[in-house]
Amino acid sequence: MLHPDALPGLKEQIIRRAEADRALLDDLRREVRQLAGHVRVVRPRSSTAISLVASDGGNNKLVFDPFYVQVVRVVDSYGKELLVDVVSPTTDPDSLLERHFTPSGEPRTALGRLMADLGARSLSELSHMIPDGRQVRERPETVSPSWVQVYRDLCEWAVLYERICYQTFATDTLIVRDGLLRSKIFRGEGFIRMRERMEAAIQRVWQEDRRRIYLVGIAKHSQVLTRYGLAMAIEEIFPGGDARYVPVPREMEVKAYKWQEWARGAETEEGEAPKFVAGHMFFVRFGPRSGDPVWAVDIFSAQRDRADEILGHLLSDARDGFPVPYYPLCLQRAHEHAQLADFDWVILQDQVLEAIRRLLPEGKQSLLDAYRLRADVTGERYG
Repeated sequence: MLHPDALPGLKEQIIRRAEADRALLDDLRREVRQLAGHVRVVRPRSSTAISLVASDGGNNKLVFDPFYVQVVRVVDSYGKELLVDVVSPTTDPDSLLERHFTPSGEPRTALGRLMADLGARSLSELSHMIPDGRQVRERPETVSPSWVQVYRDLCEWAVLYERICYQTFATDTLIVRDGLLRSKIFRGEGFIRMRERMEAAIQRVWQEDRRRIYLVGIAKHSQVLTRYGLAMAIEEIFPGGDARYVPVPREMEVKAYKWQEWARGAETEEGEAPKFVAGHMFFVRFGPRSGDPVWAVDIFSAQRDRADEILGHLLSDARDGFPVPYYPLCLQRAHEHAQLADFDWVILQDQVLEAIRRLLPEGKQSLLDAYRLRADVTGERYG
């Protein structure tokens, strides 16, 4: 804890340091001024809005140390469960393939179809962040538990891919992803090939059925927005009166990201192939007031020239956003449907404990109840 006598000196040093770094803010303000001439008003349009989103992993962890189980669920904004699985860090990734493929090798789930289309015969071939089955079986202590999160993200991308490439659309549809259209979890050029197949499918739907399919990704937090947000507010890039948007140059993205490849899009012609990016970023404010929240929105790169139309469709949904104001309602509904909370969570947590009970030696099951009671009491007293 700081001594009270030290506070005045620290405050003075902080003020001097901020004054010395004033040039940093001035540079950011100069950068954002170039955006002013490209700001556009968002005009509302009507569309069927569908959101595909995986539930927050923090809400779906079922834990009773040392046991850890994660329920992977992908649910759309209508509450339809599109993919569900249960996995733990010690799960053999090879055994998960039985969930996604028939005994004859035909895909039976969205993830299975994605793997088949990309030519991945195992989860480790699909993502370099998932260990191969042999490592998990023979050297489990070397495996990072974070691969469970990667598996969940792959399931979300797979459902998005299946929705675009394999399903039919009765009307023009806006598909909204929770998060930007970027990913580093795919091995090699898998993300590029998935992006290209989705582009081809969207074009095919238009040619055959005359239906427009739009794809966007929205991030509540973005390093780019964090870097330029204050400078944009100072320069009043988004004046009040209407919903507004502006495209973000790749050069500004590069300065915000630690890894430049996170800002290399499909338009790149030189150097390394754009393996991780499938969208063009826009700053968007759906509310009419200058103080309303601004979001980072990725529009599918092949559709960036239709930003007026796409953001107009999204505006109609964002105006109804609740409880987060001016954030697409379809995403908020999908989160609500996907989360395991309250009574659902209690039921599954009890199921984990029941499964553990069956592992205990004969006559020792009562120890689990005593342990739980002791944990509950200490939690209430000292939590």
